[in-house]
Amino acid sequence: MTIRWFTGLHSITLLVNNSPAQPDSYREGGFKKRLINTKTNNKTKPMKVIKSLQLAIVALAASCITLSASAQDNTLLGAGGTFVYPLFSKIFSEYGKTHDVKVNYQSIGSGGGILQLTNKTVDFGESDAPLNADQTAKFGVPVVHIPVAAGAVVITYNIPGVTAALNLTGKDIADIYLGKITKWNSPEIQNTNKGVKLPDLPIVVIHRSEGSGTTYIFTDFLTKVNEEWAKKVGKAGAVNWPAGLGGKGSEGVSGLAKQTPGAIAYVELIYALQNKMTFANVQNKSGKFITPSLASTTLACNVELPPDAKVSVTNTDNPKGYPISSFTWALVYKEQNYSGRSAARAKQVLELLWYVVHEGQKFSEPLNYAPLSKSAVKVAEKNLKSVTFEGKAIL
Repeated sequence: MTIRWFTGLHSITLLVNNSPAQPDSYREGGFKKRLINTKTNNKTKPMKVIKSLQLAIVALAASCITLSASAQDNTLLGAGGTFVYPLFSKIFSEYGKTHDVKVNYQSIGSGGGILQLTNKTVDFGESDAPLNADQTAKFGVPVVHIPVAAGAVVITYNIPGVTAALNLTGKDIADIYLGKITKWNSPEIQNTNKGVKLPDLPIVVIHRSEGSGTTYIFTDFLTKVNEEWAKKVGKAGAVNWPAGLGGKGSEGVSGLAKQTPGAIAYVELIYALQNKMTFANVQNKSGKFITPSLASTTLACNVELPPDAKVSVTNTDNPKGYPISSFTWALVYKEQNYSGRSAARAKQVLELLWYVVHEGQKFSEPLNYAPLSKSAVKVAEKNLKSVTFEGKAIL
């Protein structure tokens, strides 16, 4: 049912239960015309009729808005990294089976998730990198980091005829992305892959085209292992790439890599496994070439988190840890009373995230994410309990 209420030069349209709208002739010609005709035929009754209609519609509007808000309270909105999307999809699906709550999570990249939370259009954001100083300043109020899982970023490649797992150093990966190493059979790559026949094939660099936490993890690692990269490019969710083609999201990057001979790219471990992509062993700080796996990621992330949960574990000190590993975080406003939010909705968000860091962790390993350590769970619990509504703790 569609009702349009005309007041002078303005109109208000109410949509109830998504019913099909009436034809334009009725909305514009019919309803409006009848008011005009009434005014023409009777000089005293029209205003009473209009006022009665206005009062009735205001009452109906109030009830509709109340119903709409109630319905929205059952759907929580989130946006952020693609890195955690497979895990979130499973956790949120299972959560919905036992709770009267739906979760609409959009994997638009960490940068997009942070922007949506900044604009207060979602209940929670998600990022593969902790907020930096500029992002924190744009929020203007405290935002809480909740570690939800840990995972790995892998270096994948498409070299026709080569199925072996290559050994790559961090320095060489950076030099490839700097455009300094341009052939797969270059001496630098061949030296760490003796016995593998590498073709005289140009390397096609592929990277993310949008702001991405996966990019932050990757460039954070490169910044630690290659001085030239640190000086010229640095670490960020979005950087000025010296070379290469951009793909949107992990899906876009993996798609480009799979269809481009000679390609090299970085994606989350889960995407590489799901798409049956070949990926490299990467040299860690101890000089060992480590295969990205659940075990090597867990070892890299087995650290004590600081109270704010912000930590970088790339280029791990653990001799058996995979060096391009990272935590990923859910982000919420510390004070939840904003933009007309209800206390009930705020509690639903925190209860969802509490489930993620507790019962939801059992879904991590089957999807090749490292579950949170006991110490990480304690930090997550403390941070969730610090969230308030009108200054009072919610949990």
